[in-house]
Amino acid sequence: MTSSPRPPHVDGPPDPTDRATAPAGEAARGYLLDNARAEAGERFVRLAELFDGVTRGHFDRLGVGAGSRCWEVGAGGASIPEALAAAVGPTGYVLATDINPSWLKEADGYEVRRHDVAADPPPEPGTFDLVHARLVLVHVPDRARALATMVAALRPGGWLLIEDADTALQPLACLDDSGPAQRRANRLRDAVRELLARRGADLRYGRTLPRVLREAGLVDVAAAGAFPIGGPACNHLEAATVRHVRDELLAAGLTDAAEIDAHLAAIDAGELDLTLAPLISAWGRRPE
Repeated sequence: MTSSPRPPHVDGPPDPTDRATAPAGEAARGYLLDNARAEAGERFVRLAELFDGVTRGHFDRLGVGAGSRCWEVGAGGASIPEALAAAVGPTGYVLATDINPSWLKEADGYEVRRHDVAADPPPEPGTFDLVHARLVLVHVPDRARALATMVAALRPGGWLLIEDADTALQPLACLDDSGPAQRRANRLRDAVRELLARRGADLRYGRTLPRVLREAGLVDVAAAGAFPIGGPACNHLEAATVRHVRDELLAAGLTDAAEIDAHLAAIDAGELDLTLAPLISAWGRRPE
């Protein structure tokens, strides 16, 4: 799919003041960047700009094509389910799941289900040619159970593709820590990482992916990394993320409103060369 990313819910985002848009238990599980806030839509669009080309390249490498059966886990936005639907065509099947699937639309050629990969059994076990999750397991406290669920959904010979960040491997927002604005950005990145860790995220998870795939019984395991540095998509993603977690940062005493506002102003002014943690993609095949 070559079209530009678009907001993934054509009817508009869920009302960020309506917490009922999130399923019961999502807040209790402590997911910091939940789908119920308007900022989630902006994050999905910018993540698509930054990483969808990388992810689609892996789909091509793993042989996703006409007739393939694919499960997109923790889909969030619509861009990857749409790309998979375009790749598999009318003879294939794409299932997109999320604990809060409100940003997804079945009319775009894929089926949507509410599903918690760390708590629910696998849908249609043993039937999928590809199971994919991007930036999901790093946030799931019971990662081992979630991974086992995804492996169980594969047919013999099917591929599991997991893509997750390793924020401990590269923790900075600005690699060039050259001035007050850059140092402020790095302090706030540390604060967001602290919030993630408190919610059960594993900030070192990305680097473990090849090992955990082998330990799950997969073969032909390999991995690659992507590391975007600078540009409008990084800027927009940073601003959306900081706005998303602003209240949590203030409530935790990790920063103050003046520092957040100054950081957002520096982003808007184009003063920062922002970067992200590396996205590590790892894949393995269920033995025949």
